[in-house]
Amino acid sequence: MGFLKDGVWHDEWDHNDEDTGAFERDESAFRNWVTPDGSAGPTGDGDFRAEPGRYRLYISLACPWAHRANVARHLKGLTGIIDLAVVHWLMVDGGWSFRDGSCVTKEPEIDADFLHQLYTHAKPDYSGHVTVPVLWDTKRKTIVNNESADILRMFGSAFDDCGANDLDLYPEGLRDEIDRLNERVYDTVNNGVYKAGFATTQEAYDEAVGPLFDMLDELEGRLNGKEWLVGDRLTEADIRLWTTLIRFDPVYYVHFKCNVRRIRDYPNLAAFTQRLLALDGVEETVNFEHIRRHYYESHKQLNPNGIVPAGPEPLVPEPAQ
Repeated sequence: MGFLKDGVWHDEWDHNDEDTGAFERDESAFRNWVTPDGSAGPTGDGDFRAEPGRYRLYISLACPWAHRANVARHLKGLTGIIDLAVVHWLMVDGGWSFRDGSCVTKEPEIDADFLHQLYTHAKPDYSGHVTVPVLWDTKRKTIVNNESADILRMFGSAFDDCGANDLDLYPEGLRDEIDRLNERVYDTVNNGVYKAGFATTQEAYDEAVGPLFDMLDELEGRLNGKEWLVGDRLTEADIRLWTTLIRFDPVYYVHFKCNVRRIRDYPNLAAFTQRLLALDGVEETVNFEHIRRHYYESHKQLNPNGIVPAGPEPLVPEPAQ
């Protein structure tokens, strides 16, 4: 994964602390919000009104951060309201690209070959990493937001007057609990697998993998006798956890050395993963070819020969009774 510096692309890895070997993730750079009336959201400027057909979501089918936004797009009935563009699973020289491939979209906005060209179209002197998801405004020809948590949340309510359904992924009475759980799950699980996988010292790996499995153990207990994490109803907290869990056994267990236990070894977490996967529209957001090939063939520092292992098998929905 490379980066842009003053609008110029560089094919270099720069995600680890030089002293500790710990993996470090950037803060997202574009933080505007789509709102029902175009007023400013929690961050950024205003003038991004929710309108059918105005916005496009750029994702990788391999990426868990992009996946959470696309799951919300499906669950909220936004597939006919917000267009989708999909990058290639292989992330090598040039970063995320629109090279020919199964399920890859030809870039429809500026005929870009690489996603970083959209970043510099929005901000010619942009410096930083080029990540998915990206929410693009086709009217103003710019990036609205590239923070997955923001996009997930705005999809949950901003388009409710534009044809979205009434599913509430962030119920007012549960928001404090959702926020607290999201913060812990992000640090230990969502980002925890990356901190373990990309650690370049034993100490950095140990500091990540211990809290990861401590949290998975806690979540297993939290789901005992429950279907969902917060308030006995589906919320954004479930989606944020789930996109990591669905990748865990086939990728993180092996590729990121998160091999203390598999998700299928946790009865409640496994059932939770299958339960959300079985919801209407969710399974079509999952592409295990993109997921497996992206991780094993893109990260040459972890898997120099690009060999994709035969297993473990991913969790799939339980057959109907």
